[in-house]
Amino acid sequence: MKRFFFLVLIFQNVFSQEIPLNVQKLIKAYPDHIVGYKDNKIVFSDKSTLVYDDFKNKTNQELLDNPDIEDQFKFVYNKADKNLIPKEDAGRIRNEAFFKKIYGNSKSEVESKMTEIIWCPKLVNQKIKVTTVNGIDKIVKKLSAELDNNPEFKKYINAIGGTFSWRKISGTNRLSMHSYGMTIDINVKNSNYWQWDCKCKNEEVSLSYRNKIPLKLVSIFEKYGFIWGGNWKHYDTMHFEYRPELLL
Repeated sequence: MKRFFFLVLIFQNVFSQEIPLNVQKLIKAYPDHIVGYKDNKIVFSDKSTLVYDDFKNKTNQELLDNPDIEDQFKFVYNKADKNLIPKEDAGRIRNEAFFKKIYGNSKSEVESKMTEIIWCPKLVNQKIKVTTVNGIDKIVKKLSAELDNNPEFKKYINAIGGTFSWRKISGTNRLSMHSYGMTIDINVKNSNYWQWDCKCKNEEVSLSYRNKIPLKLVSIFEKYGFIWGGNWKHYDTMHFEYRPELLL
């Protein structure tokens, strides 16, 4: 019996070594969509594949404009911390083909998977649309219910800036994560965005970090698998997107 468990342990170790740690995180985060990894490719439930690592060295701009899936983990996402001023853009690097594969390849395909929920019924009572993919609608309902019990957050979570919007990120050719119905922008009046503050769209500009969002509020979002744009060098403090793989 001991020999049997020893062999099982060896098999598990070999398995974990064959599949990169960050791929394991993707499999855990998106179990309905990602079923495996083979020959440097992510394997999806419909048997289609995407290359994981293109093994190219890239500048910061190339990481944003032409990342592979592996590049999405280039920077480690650090949870909200009052003493932390972000020096990197952990989570801002996204492989468009990957997210289209999960949420939908077109506006109409994404819309076909959307549903309407009531955001914070007690404090806000606002109708919003979110995707049902990955059970995000159910997750947002739980997030909303917890926020609803924190009236001190009302000015931040009422009149939210938006959820679903199929569009490009301002000043780029990159598709916004709002295109997939898995992001939430809270009240813009109490938020900071690097392009607004520098009055520019130059991603190489020097920035002075700004934020007015309480970190307790951010921590609640992170609890439900949402990363915060305020944890980016190119800060977007109203922005939260569902990226559980970066929080594992």
